[in-house]
Amino acid sequence: MVTMPAPNDSVLTSPVFLLTGLPGLEHVHMWISIPICSMYLTAFVGNCTILFIIRTEQTLHEPMYYFLSMLALSDLGLSSTTLPSMLSVFWFNYRAIHFDACLVQMYFIHTFSIIESAVLLAMAFDRYVAIREPLRYASILTNSVVTKIGMGLTIRAVLLVFPASFLLKRLQYRTVNVLSYSFCLHQDIIRVAQSDRRVSSIYGLLVVLSSMALDSLLLVLSYIMILKTVLRIASKEQRSKAFNTCISHICAVLIFYIPMIGLSMIHRFAKNASPIVHILMANIYLLVPPLMNPIVYSVKTKQIRTQIIRKLRKKLHGTS
Repeated sequence: MVTMPAPNDSVLTSPVFLLTGLPGLEHVHMWISIPICSMYLTAFVGNCTILFIIRTEQTLHEPMYYFLSMLALSDLGLSSTTLPSMLSVFWFNYRAIHFDACLVQMYFIHTFSIIESAVLLAMAFDRYVAIREPLRYASILTNSVVTKIGMGLTIRAVLLVFPASFLLKRLQYRTVNVLSYSFCLHQDIIRVAQSDRRVSSIYGLLVVLSSMALDSLLLVLSYIMILKTVLRIASKEQRSKAFNTCISHICAVLIFYIPMIGLSMIHRFAKNASPIVHILMANIYLLVPPLMNPIVYSVKTKQIRTQIIRKLRKKLHGTS
């Protein structure tokens, strides 16, 4: 039995946080971990396959596939950052995590989330250029430009999230703090703080507005411009072909933003909902995009699908 300290003497400089699995379902945590591990392994193999195919196939050395590589890397980072603490809870019922370790995990989760949001925006820009200026596509999105975009969106994420850790470090907490999830998120750490958290809350809101909110707005504007460009194309067949090049990206955007919006809506309008609903939605937000993105691009992108099948056939024939 864990005894919570009295409020007057509970403030420590290095508190301990307790992660939460699925309340009331602790007796089946081991079984629940099976689909979680399966999702992670599928995501890991899928994203590594995408990276390998793009790396080894010269015909895929184009801006679209470079951005897809960035998406795969951010997916790998996001899922790999989340999984260790989840498995410590579901496998070993080990819930304690040191404050500094919690801050590190929080930092990488939010950094990779912001990177993924920015990569999706960059991919929308890539599709717009490809449809609007097909003849000048390679000259506009050169390797140098793609590299600068990749570096820029990474630096933006790193710098935006970096101060949040120091602001949280300044706050005071109880000796033992119970978090809502099996991983550390900024809004969850703020919730258990015992001192004035207004600065941290405001900064967190500014980060969201200047990253994911701005990216989502620019994504919508990008697709309005793409739609206008497609509708100007005279041939119906060409319009269909141009729009089909965006299908995979639209799926990736929906896979990323729908769980995020759902989680925000639950936090805002369904505070009295079961904790399991909040936890499941948070897990979906962090685990489903890394799982689904390589599947979507492998199925919907002919060049990726063709190369995967070719590699598999070559390997099977080689072993036989």
